[in-house]
Amino acid sequence: MDLGIAGRKAIVCASSRGLGRGCAMALAQEGCEVVVNGRDKAQLEKTAEEIRRATGAKVTAVAADVGTADGQKALFAACPEPDILVNNNGGPPFRDFRELGRQQMIDGVIANMVTSIELVQKVIDPMVRRRFGRIVNITSGSVKMPLAGLDLSSGARAGLTAFLAGVARSVAAANVTINFLLPGPFDTDRLRSGIAITAKAKGISLEDAVKERAATVPAKRFGEADEFGHACAFLCSAHAGYITGQNLLMDGGLFPGTLG
Repeated sequence: MDLGIAGRKAIVCASSRGLGRGCAMALAQEGCEVVVNGRDKAQLEKTAEEIRRATGAKVTAVAADVGTADGQKALFAACPEPDILVNNNGGPPFRDFRELGRQQMIDGVIANMVTSIELVQKVIDPMVRRRFGRIVNITSGSVKMPLAGLDLSSGARAGLTAFLAGVARSVAAANVTINFLLPGPFDTDRLRSGIAITAKAKGISLEDAVKERAATVPAKRFGEADEFGHACAFLCSAHAGYITGQNLLMDGGLFPGTLG
């Protein structure tokens, strides 16, 4: 299936590894010019070269913290008017909510809500003028099914979802869409680090903890970054112009609801 986005320009935040990398790879496979981003310059350059070799696409690496003004400036210097924006950022570590101080809460909201809004503010009007834009925000399955210990992440990402829900409707007529991808347990460094903490607390091996966690998923496995990336690419496609303001939950059936 030709997604109709060859030649489009895409920015994918936090894409040196994990789900962001999966999205960048999938968009490059569809012929997009892709800006990848991360704070670890060596890892980012490695990822950019891997995507270039695999796809032949033009890939630009921007090592920057997009939560800062300078980081955002560097990102848009590399791609002033993207057709596609994929918002992504690591979440706060597992922590009992009682242990959160005010500054930690503010930092979490900035990282997982405010930064994405700032980036949307910068891309939305050029997208409207060109009558094409695709914005995908990677949030979390915890927006629908909160997990104790991830309260700050869940709250900030839910806030982003509510904030942009109205924005999505205001630009839909210009063929600009804003959607959300909600990952459940995907095989990423973040998931593995969380499982390692659980293994230590339970006094069991990491291998047993991995098996125990995977067994809780109806699909009996963790998701893979490439399948997540392909879902993102479809939401960014020319065929997805009638899908906006939606939350696509990808969790192997973990959430037990019928209507989402």
